[in-house]
Amino acid sequence: MTKTEMLEAVVAAKDIHKKEMEKIENIIKGKSVEEPTALGKMECACGQWFYANEDMMKKILGHQLFDRLDKTHEKWHKDYSRVYEIYQNHKQRQSGFFSKIINKNMDALEYDKLKLYYKELSQITDELFREADAAIRRITALQESKFK
Repeated sequence: MTKTEMLEAVVAAKDIHKKEMEKIENIIKGKSVEEPTALGKMECACGQWFYANEDMMKKILGHQLFDRLDKTHEKWHKDYSRVYEIYQNHKQRQSGFFSKIINKNMDALEYDKLKLYYKELSQITDELFREADAAIRRITALQESKFK
């Protein structure tokens, strides 16, 4: 993997999670989401790339930064699963027979939880982006010869 490829992959990972946060915003707005975010860190495109290149990432980023990225990414998906659970529960209730005759809106308690979980997930996203930015700085500072 070249220096450019690694930089592009880290930037793409940030973009992926930014788009996932936009999906979650749509859930909060009551919009339907066709492709929900992956629940596990190994299931998302970012995680698949990150862990498939684990040895190279540890070599380039160092074990500490790699571990921080890994833990933050794992926490992001774990916290996202709370949002997903509320979304799925609400979606299932909407698809039932009685949903045609009763109010389809999410109850206030669920909605408040969803907003709280989104706020917490936003903070974790900021942390994930800070770690990714640190990785970008580290990769940028290294000579191309380190990537062979």
